[in-house]
Amino acid sequence: MILQAIAFYVFSTVLVGAAFMVIAARNPVHSVLFLILAFFSAAGLFVLLGAEFIAMILVVVYVGAVAVLFLFVVMMLDIDFVELRRGFLQYLPTGVVIGLIILGELLLVAGIAIVTPETAGLAAHPIPSVATRTNTGALGDILYTNYIFLFQAAGIILLIAMIGAIVLTLRSREGVKKQNISDQVNRRREDGVEKVTVRPGQGI
Repeated sequence: MILQAIAFYVFSTVLVGAAFMVIAARNPVHSVLFLILAFFSAAGLFVLLGAEFIAMILVVVYVGAVAVLFLFVVMMLDIDFVELRRGFLQYLPTGVVIGLIILGELLLVAGIAIVTPETAGLAAHPIPSVATRTNTGALGDILYTNYIFLFQAAGIILLIAMIGAIVLTLRSREGVKKQNISDQVNRRREDGVEKVTVRPGQGI
């Protein structure tokens, strides 16, 4: 228990500090790197809670795809961040309102847990048949048995969205050399080889 408590406080401290640095860092590349650190710290907290599947999703999906994508976009695009920061103050009231709402919700949850501690016993208990299994195995059983058709439909929708994004961003430009595999395979020798009789003392 002592090691778990120490790990919890270490991960929590790093997570809060990294989350603050995401919005406080002047360099956007540093903000993305702090975001990756925050994801890893959150994954460690989920492992301590026994939710290893969510921790794996955080590392594989968010760190391996989303955060790295943000990093490449920030590094590759020539964005004038000084120009973007000029209109920061006009969004400050909205940000303050949203922050107060989130703080109120957190205080509400904490207040309910303190005033009525018996509500913790109302949480759903694991199913006896899968109580000894891991979360990943139990989720796999549910997704690929009860919700297999919905799961496959979601995959098809994402595939269609990906194809649509590619089609919308595809632009045909003139003067771009492209390969035509059919023409290359069906090309005859006469189309590429020309027999020329060169007279002495003359060029081609």
